[in-house]
Order: sequence, then C-alpha cells, then structure tokens
Amino acid sequence: MEYCNKVILVTGGSRGIGAGIVRLLALNGYKVILNYNKSENCAKDIKEQLKKENINIDIIKADVTNKADISYMINKIIEKYGRIDVLINNAGISQEKLFLDLSDEDWKNIMEVNLDSVYYCTKMVLPYMLANKTGCIINISSIWGVTGGSCEVAYSTTKAAINGFTKALAKEMGPSNIRVNCIAPGIIDTDMNKNLSKEDIERIKEEIPLNRIGQSEDIAKCAKWLIEDKYTTGQIINVNGGWFI
Repeated sequence: MEYCNKVILVTGGSRGIGAGIVRLLALNGYKVILNYNKSENCAKDIKEQLKKENINIDIIKADVTNKADISYMINKIIEKYGRIDVLINNAGISQEKLFLDLSDEDWKNIMEVNLDSVYYCTKMVLPYMLANKTGCIINISSIWGVTGGSCEVAYSTTKAAINGFTKALAKEMGPSNIRVNCIAPGIIDTDMNKNLSKEDIERIKEEIPLNRIGQSEDIAKCAKWLIEDKYTTGQIINVNGGWFI
C-alpha cells in the first residue's frame, strides 16, 4: 500500500488514545514515532509489545511544551527518515474544577500542554511538509471543545481553540496539498476518565444513543481513515456514539 511508507509522529503516544493510534498505525505498516514525556515505561512497553510482532517503532522523549525539546525530536526524525508525512497532535491533559477555583497556574498549565504544544509542533513540522507539497495534520480535540463542559472551562477552552486552529490552518494550507483535520472524541475508556465512578459511567451511557462509551481503537480508526483520505480537510469529526446530535 502506498500509504504505509508514511512517517507519522504521534505526540503523547504512550497512553490512552495516543497509544491506541500508535498501535493501529504500526500494525498497518506505517513508520510510527511515539512521543512521550513522563510515561517512559508505557512507551517502552508498547515498543516491546510491537517488537514481538516483528514491528518496530521509534520512541522519543520530548516535552511538547518546550520548543527546544520539540526541535530536538523533529531533527532526530528528519535525520533518520528525511521527512514527516503526518503529525498527530494528541498530547493533552484534563482538568476538572469549578471555574472560580481555577488558579492562574492551572490555567497556564493546561494552555501550555493542550494548546501551545499544538502550535509549536505544527509550526516546526510544517516547513518539511511544505517542501514536499504534501502532508496531513490531525489534531485531537474533545466533545467539550464543541459543546463546552461544566467544571471543565479551561479544558473546553483549549479544545475549542484547537477546533478553530484546525479550520483556519486548513484554509491556509490547502493550496499546498496539506490537509488539516480534527477528531473530537466523546467519552473514551482511558485513564483520563478514571475519576468517574461506575455509576457515572452508567449514567453517561444512558445519554449516548449507542449506549456505550468509546474505545481508543474507535479514534485510531478515524485517524487512519483521515491519513488515507485525500479530499477531507478543515473538518471537526465527532466520534462520540451520538452523544450530541
């Protein structure tokens, strides 16, 4: 397959949705670079698991809020592969607090991790895509970036900003054959939702037309489709089981 030679960087790829994306793309023959910051053991575990199936991925430690770290990471990828075909901006953190309880530090931290990282990584990768007149950028947003989430004002703000970033950049990059899209997951079975009780999960499932929460693979399959598609750009794709219609 022509697609499988693509070099793909997944930020925050050691856990949750990112790990699901890494696994699915690697199993389908793509050249995957897993970026991690703190979860080194998880990154190494994924690499070892895939190695048992004769699949090799690269893992690179980099803090995606730090420009020097990002520059180092991208330079390492370019040195080895000469290009980056796909950037998946997945790194992110959640935060659940009443708005008036948010500290300035809370606000700054989530903006840096969820939003600034998308800006820095995209800005540093784009020159290589522009040089090749082709590329694909996929940003991972959230249902709360579309509808807003009570007690998650800061998180919702970052994800709504990513949606706007996606649409605007898609218009700017379209003439250069670079597609920019966004996946907005609903509730997905990851550590990010570990604070929810079984009762909370059951209540949420009752609100979802498909009566179940999503899996990382559901998001990974959407990412794979966006990589292989050639005519979709500037879209916020809601993968949420019909949670809001």
